[in-house]
Formats: sequence, structure tokens, C-alpha cells
Amino acid sequence: MEHDVKHRINYRNLPQLFLKARESLMSHFRPILNHFGVTEQQWRILRVLDEYGQLEPRELCEMCQFLSSSMAGVLARMEEIGLIQRNRVVEDQRRVLVRLAPEGDALISKIAPLIDLQYEYIEQAFGKRAIDELFKALEGFIAAQGDSVEHVNLPAADASDHSSDDFPAPEESGLAARAAMRRKAGK
Repeated sequence: MEHDVKHRINYRNLPQLFLKARESLMSHFRPILNHFGVTEQQWRILRVLDEYGQLEPRELCEMCQFLSSSMAGVLARMEEIGLIQRNRVVEDQRRVLVRLAPEGDALISKIAPLIDLQYEYIEQAFGKRAIDELFKALEGFIAAQGDSVEHVNLPAADASDHSSDDFPAPEESGLAARAAMRRKAGK
């Protein structure tokens, strides 16, 4: 049975395609992480700290694509199991630096050869040139997002369309927005 579906958006869903590509790629690495008992979030942090040394939590949030509210919990768990160390900056006790603990460094040493080998298998499957071009295209896409993409002007809110109580305030996002909507729904 065919459905006559009216498409209201003329462009393909690029964010959804990125998510599918990420899932496809992670399916090659997830078994390695699972074998060593490392979550994807923990691995992102370990990998960034291995590459950049010690960083502030806000820098980790940006580099690892975390909300700051999530980062605090992940770092606390990683510190509890000895993967990272957090130290206050002597000159400014408000600042904290996160770095690999010896156990985290040792774990990366065990995982790294397997990650590299998996990348080699991916290059064999798709070709080194295709993977290099993909890296270049994605890096270019990310770099171009800064100032070069104009944003649409949003229409004024029409009170007759929706009750403002049904939607989170613009400043609420992510987990806070979902929590606000649950409270309003009485859940």
C-alpha cells in the first residue's frame, strides 16, 4: 500500500545522516571499548586527554561534545575508578585541570593498538583516499559553520498557535527542557 506523503522540507536530513554515519562507524569501535569496560563517553575524554594533555572541564565539554551537566558526573565516575585526576590550579583555586591518571594512561596503551588496527581495516574496506577525503570534508564543514552560515530570522511567536506553557522557555534546552516539560505534564 503506497502512501501519498507530502514532503514539507526540500532537503535531506543531514543531522540524521550524521547520526547514522556515527552509529555505523562506532559499531566498529564499540566492541573494543566494551571489552575493556569503557563507555563511549569515557573513551572520548580519554582520547582527548591523551591527545591534548590536561584540560579544564569546559574545554573537555567543547572537544568531546558534552553538556557541562553531564561532564561533571562522567568525570566524577572516571576519577573514582582511577582513570583521570582532577587538580585545582594553584594560582586560581576556582579552576580545575583534568589529566590522565596512570591507570587511564595504561588503559589507553592497551586499547590504542586495537583502535589503530580497526582504522586500518576501515581504510582497507573504503580506501585510504576516501577516508582522508571524508576527514577533510568534515573538518571543512565544521570550520565553515562559524561565521559563514547565515541563520534564518524566526517569526514572532503566535499565541493562538500554541500555549507557551506547552513548550520550554528558549533559554531551557536539553535535559532542563525535558524536565520542565515533564513537570508541566505532571510526570
